[in-house]
Amino acid sequence: MSQVNRVVIAGAGIGGLCAALALAKRGVKVTVCEQTACLGEVGAGLQMSPNAMKVLRKLGVADELQRFAFVPQRAAIRDYKTGEYFLKSALGESAEARYGAPYWHLHRADLHQVLAEACSQVGVELVLNAAVSGYRDSTESNEVCLLLDDGREIGADLVVGADGIRSKVREQMLGIERPTFMGQVAWRGVIPARDLMVEVKPDACVWAGPGRHFVSYYLRGGDEVNFVAVEERSDWQSESWREEGDVEELKKAFADWHPEVSELVKSASSTFLWALNGRDELPTWYQGRVVLLGDACHPMLPFMAQGAAMAIEDAYVLAEYVSRYTLNDALRKYEQTRKPRATRIQQMSKANAGLYHLQGGVFGKMKLKALQAAGRLVPEVIQAKLDKVYGFDVTADIP
Repeated sequence: MSQVNRVVIAGAGIGGLCAALALAKRGVKVTVCEQTACLGEVGAGLQMSPNAMKVLRKLGVADELQRFAFVPQRAAIRDYKTGEYFLKSALGESAEARYGAPYWHLHRADLHQVLAEACSQVGVELVLNAAVSGYRDSTESNEVCLLLDDGREIGADLVVGADGIRSKVREQMLGIERPTFMGQVAWRGVIPARDLMVEVKPDACVWAGPGRHFVSYYLRGGDEVNFVAVEERSDWQSESWREEGDVEELKKAFADWHPEVSELVKSASSTFLWALNGRDELPTWYQGRVVLLGDACHPMLPFMAQGAAMAIEDAYVLAEYVSRYTLNDALRKYEQTRKPRATRIQQMSKANAGLYHLQGGVFGKMKLKALQAAGRLVPEVIQAKLDKVYGFDVTADIP
């Protein structure tokens, strides 16, 4: 296969835009197809850990993002009732010194806007109202075509499926298979800090409780607080993967929790309810002139706050390999490099659900107590687990 000069990307989410920007900066002509009529993201927060920030800095958008960022001082796990700390891990200046990049909280919409503007500045073409139906890739042709619902076809040397967990690109490549409901739902929302009836500490905080947990952290320099409230459920009846949630139901679910949680929830005026879905490890991430990225190939539970970060890492590695090698070698190396890391973090995220939800009753609480003891006696043991995630630098460690 020849070198790649033209790429068409399905999906203008965080991963798709990062891939577009990384490729365009390497001289590739990029078209991004987005099914919505206007570019935007559902309002919610993101934890941008140092491994993701290294890529964003390399892509040249970190300085612009800094004005939207909030710098948390600690990562914490606390008891849902007593507020007892099971874990305190320094972030802020300590994280930046240890990992060579900051740990920021960003509003998804701010990150999305900055990436879209950066893409526009380097000539990326964005096509809206462009719902993808599939692709056509033939060995007799010198190009692959992304097919749109309205009959349009966009030819390129490479199609990138960055179209999420319900990816049409993945569906054609590997067959129709509904994502697996992971037995959990998540309420998400953002509250103006001025509306809060309780003080929220400047941390990335997980409140662990039986069958559910609650995450809170500041956004936009402290002007807003983002929350994610996860609850175990046996099924998901809605056809939609996301819908407007009942804020009164949310308040009731966390009414008997620590006041820092229950009072925060009382300040919420609206919320969205997500079904948390996943997939088993895919047999392959590419086929011919078509490759998958982000949630299209490795959706993960949000319990390591690494979903967006993994898509950002994917984007950089894919662009780097495409610029170095012929297409077949580039896609092979991309999968060999990215799949083990993404799969490992998928597994870590899934394991954290049991920890945060005190699965096993008394034994679940004992696990958190053991974590607490380890953090006091041998803090480097706790830190070593995070080092493998946050300390990784795809901009420097690409073989």
